[in-house]
Amino acid sequence: MAVSRVHEASAPISRCVYHVFLSFRGADTRKNFIDHLYTALIQAGIHTFRDDEKIERGKNIKDEIEKAMLESKIYVIVFSKDYASSIWCLNELVKMLEHGKSSQHIVLPVFYDVDPTRVKNQTGSYAEAFARHEENFKSEMDVVQRWRAALKEVADLRGMVLQDRYESQFIQDIVKYVQDKLHHTALYVPPYLVGIDSIVRCINWWIEDGSNKVGIAIICGIGGIGKTTIAKVVYNQNIQRFEGYSFLADVREKSEDCNGLVRLQRQLISNIVKGKALKIYTADDGISKIKEAICCRKVLLVLDDVNDSEKITKLVGAQTPFHPGSKIIITSRHQYLLSTPFICQMFGLKASSNYGELCKVFEVKELDFIQSLQLFNWHAFCHNPIIESFVEHAGSIVKHCGGLPLALQVLGSSLSGKSIRVWKNALGKLRAIPDNKIQKILRVSYDSLQDDHDKDLFLNIACLFVGKDRDYTTTVLDGCDFYTTVGIENLIARSLLIVNEKNKLMMHQMVRDMGREIVRQEFVDPGKRSRKPALIPTLKTGWLDLNLLAFSRALAVPLLESLEIIRPAVSFCITCLNFPAKDPTRELARTRGEMLIL
Repeated sequence: MAVSRVHEASAPISRCVYHVFLSFRGADTRKNFIDHLYTALIQAGIHTFRDDEKIERGKNIKDEIEKAMLESKIYVIVFSKDYASSIWCLNELVKMLEHGKSSQHIVLPVFYDVDPTRVKNQTGSYAEAFARHEENFKSEMDVVQRWRAALKEVADLRGMVLQDRYESQFIQDIVKYVQDKLHHTALYVPPYLVGIDSIVRCINWWIEDGSNKVGIAIICGIGGIGKTTIAKVVYNQNIQRFEGYSFLADVREKSEDCNGLVRLQRQLISNIVKGKALKIYTADDGISKIKEAICCRKVLLVLDDVNDSEKITKLVGAQTPFHPGSKIIITSRHQYLLSTPFICQMFGLKASSNYGELCKVFEVKELDFIQSLQLFNWHAFCHNPIIESFVEHAGSIVKHCGGLPLALQVLGSSLSGKSIRVWKNALGKLRAIPDNKIQKILRVSYDSLQDDHDKDLFLNIACLFVGKDRDYTTTVLDGCDFYTTVGIENLIARSLLIVNEKNKLMMHQMVRDMGREIVRQEFVDPGKRSRKPALIPTLKTGWLDLNLLAFSRALAVPLLESLEIIRPAVSFCITCLNFPAKDPTRELARTRGEMLIL
């Protein structure tokens, strides 16, 4: 959204040490918004200067800040209500705008809790601040005028405005803007993370051991514990150390798709060589090309959600010639995935070899109670202080989650903004569910959706549209009498759905499995169904582009049974389409429908 100007003929930055220079008034935002923004930038692998951490004791603060300013590529200037009362901030602003004109620095104004027009016209708190400045600088009115001109100029730039948006999403928009300007390949991570610093530090030490040895590590733990998030943070923080890098998400699921292995190989090669991958016709062909790509460069390779070591060898081959210093990270629910036979086969070692230094296991543990409470409160109260009347109930709910980050996130989001009566009711429901029934805990969030429309939309996406483009899904489901745009926003707000950086609808595997289990039980036992079948839409626009095989797999029912499930929808579509006789959509729907009815 926000774009600042960079002059074509401007001089290059002399030495880029930092990606981002954060400018802000500390008293207003240092311990809240700035701290969250800084953390999100760092976790995205964006090297960021913040004055309270980067200056060594004994050094001149002003000189060090000006040096950091010159050595940063992007200036993120956070305007708050009392920004103009700080002489330091105003002088900093003047210098940043000067650098933006004379060199290739990018200026991004962020209007946190103040409107851009107030900054531009210096009204409200800004008028009060300048009244004091004019009183204190009577003999230096030219300085005051420079400050006024700088505020007017920066307010005219297209910046980012918080207004009534959620801060967490606002922060992610800022991070994405910075990533786009840096042409960065960092992966999305949630804006608020708890309890991962220690394990991330250990993995970083393993990566930065200073040796030229190849290493392979597994990040293991139960589903929903945060393995993928940890892997993303580590990946973002270390890709600059490697000549090539690739993060392959959802290996388990994607490798089972038709030609899924070849598509993963194509993505890996494209990432490593930073360009369009060569054509790959078979998995064996892919293995040969992967070996050619990785043998000559130090790479960081992350394979996410692997359930079988055989899939790794099918993906990258055996006796793989990794370049010295390369690191491979695997996330899995299986702690003992890296068996002796696999390691020997993968790296061409003898069975008697000592490969202790080659392999590393990092097990992700559940959050303790304090960490769990922090994460839950963030999602339940939108990072505001917890309301005293909710403290006891929050503690009880947190205990039931057993330190599982996903459950804390989903439940916290589902209870956000709800009354104490709803909290008590939710707590009573949780007490009836054993702690080890994670899917049933997640079901509470599903039950909290405001109406059957959003529930049916969730079930449709869980069964058929995970990994699909958001716009494509919206077009299809709008044609099925869903209000998809607002529904997706509701699901995102409940942490049941994520839209990734590629506009794909993504769902945590546990949440997805919970949705599919609900649908499976409804069709196995129709008596459990309290409304019309979620997967039999009216299909008024004739959309029948359903993959029956994927449909039957999703419901865990035979192919013929899945055909019976959608037969009424097909019949309805054929008889009730309102398209003109020669409309190609009508003919397409009729053709597909007749084939299915047969």
